[in-house]
Amino acid sequence: MGRGGTVWKGSGAMEFPETHPLQQLFRELVGRHYAEEIGIRDPQVVSYVAHLLAEFCDAEQLLKIRNAAGKPLNDVGEMLIESDPIYGPAPSFDRERQVRKHIGDYTLFYAGMFPESINHYRLRRQRVEGFVDWVKAGKESYYIVSKFEHFEYAKVAPLFAQLSQRFEQCVYGLNLVKNELEVMQHPIARMSNELIM
Repeated sequence: MGRGGTVWKGSGAMEFPETHPLQQLFRELVGRHYAEEIGIRDPQVVSYVAHLLAEFCDAEQLLKIRNAAGKPLNDVGEMLIESDPIYGPAPSFDRERQVRKHIGDYTLFYAGMFPESINHYRLRRQRVEGFVDWVKAGKESYYIVSKFEHFEYAKVAPLFAQLSQRFEQCVYGLNLVKNELEVMQHPIARMSNELIM
């Protein structure tokens, strides 16, 4: 266990317990902006998005999807290729679900918290994602994850259906959270400049 109750998973990734102050801050901000500004009052959606913000405070979590060669993927187009169990390298439908969930999370996070970085990447590098609509990729990925509705995934499938249906609203709500964090001068808002450079 690290400072402030932070738990380090076996993979080396940080895990913030629900009682961690950062998790509580994100839950309060997401809950308020989602409820007051865009009308999303679903506690599962609020909790999931707040947890996503805390999880992505660990930059390694942004790069947790790797290709067969072990290279971390930060290109949404490459992630889409990696997720294909029929014509692509995904060895199973579980791998497809894992990668698609990450694509939804990744696009929601960047489109909501750092929208200016999306075009920066597209303009500066030759990337497969230059041909990908991030919002469409995120919505579609959450939709595909929601269709894994049997066995161990049955309880969370409706959550991902909601995230898919309300993706644009969730992005807008995160942008409101980002704006408030900037006003508060929270360190995560300062990451924006580092991520763009």
